[in-house]
Amino acid sequence: MNWFTFPADNLLCRCLGISITCLHVWLTVLFVFVIMPTVLGVSFGIRRLYMRTLLKIFEWATSRMEKEAKEKNQQLYKPCSNGIIAKEQASSLQQEIQELRGSPSSLPSEPEFEMTDIFYFCRTGVESILDDEVTKRFSAQELEGWNLLTRSNYNFRHISMRLTVLWGLGVLIRYGVLLPLRVTLAVAGIILLLVLTTLVGFLPNKELRFYLSEKVHLICYRICVKALTAIITYHNRENKPKTGGICVSNHTTPIDVIILANDGCYSMVGQVHGGLMGMIQRAMVKSSHHIWFERSEVKDRHLVAKRLSDHVADKTKQPILIFPEGTCINNTSVMMFKKGSFEIACTVYPVAIKYDPRFGDAFWNSSKFGLVSYLLRMMSSWAVVCSVWYLPPMNREEGEDAVQFANRVKAAVAAQGGLVDLIWDGGLKRAKVKDAFKEEQQKLYSEVLVGGQEAGD
Repeated sequence: MNWFTFPADNLLCRCLGISITCLHVWLTVLFVFVIMPTVLGVSFGIRRLYMRTLLKIFEWATSRMEKEAKEKNQQLYKPCSNGIIAKEQASSLQQEIQELRGSPSSLPSEPEFEMTDIFYFCRTGVESILDDEVTKRFSAQELEGWNLLTRSNYNFRHISMRLTVLWGLGVLIRYGVLLPLRVTLAVAGIILLLVLTTLVGFLPNKELRFYLSEKVHLICYRICVKALTAIITYHNRENKPKTGGICVSNHTTPIDVIILANDGCYSMVGQVHGGLMGMIQRAMVKSSHHIWFERSEVKDRHLVAKRLSDHVADKTKQPILIFPEGTCINNTSVMMFKKGSFEIACTVYPVAIKYDPRFGDAFWNSSKFGLVSYLLRMMSSWAVVCSVWYLPPMNREEGEDAVQFANRVKAAVAAQGGLVDLIWDGGLKRAKVKDAFKEEQQKLYSEVLVGGQEAGD
């Protein structure tokens, strides 16, 4: 019976040998052309060339798409406007009430409620419902052009046969070549981070341990950056965060951490997790100073403030990295900065991050996608292209409270990143509007009435 099994065994051995050879070649290419240049800090400029090539392809696809739609007399894009409602220039509550009452000169000398006042609040409420500037910050941007991703613009691939073929070729490249390459690099980066930080943590010499820890973190983060094919442009590096300070940035995605840590080491702040994330946290804290809180400690503001203050007081420790919005916003705006990190007596280093949506949507909609599925979406996108601006360091001015300081930093970040500066709390993604916002509107209306009485007196 041996002569019946021999051909099958021979074929199996050949297939196994070919698989091992292909895996060996694959890992060798990764090590020589990706991992070693990352360790040595060398770049061949391949990603920049890849980005320019993609832009030319997107431009051709968009022009072809517009031409086909014009020939078929189809509307390609939705009408573009700054909002659903055409609003006039903003005016004060008092001016609006005066216009509704038909007496623009002055209000009555005595506080008096009129039925016409209701129309102002009704109109404002309807406008807020139809053109809500808060909830639309938690959904993905829609592109005017097409980046050959059906997740950004639907049905554009069906406009012509050429676009269909180009889209199909893109799917093969992204899922057949780029995704396996990126997953391999990501796994390699995480394994190296776990192993090397654990080994460095056993070194008895403190100075040597911190020095090697910085090198290990930089190498592993840069491998993870390559796993996303991230093309990052850093501006004003002379303003990079320094020890004894806190780095604050707008927040679009968990990848923000890797984007910033690719250019310098930071001490992370966060809640203790389990699973793989917990393993990474425990390995990182062995070799460098990070601040992890237990779930029961997160709501203890005094404990959090004390640990942050103790950290920045030690000039040998790395700057703290914090995202004061507390949630991810869709790369179009900056929402309220929580005041906690601005109550610490130290220098604040603002950073603005802006992603290019043409290559893939970087926004993490945590209510729609889990972290793993989100990362797979990012790894199956074309690339992560972003700009990072280091702003001049800022300190709390005399007579300025933490809220005012936070708003001043937020305004600077929004202006530099070309983002919309919003006063709303990002926590509104999952929570109801606080009573304080409602009471503020009531207070403004009461001041209009009482103000009229005081003017008469």
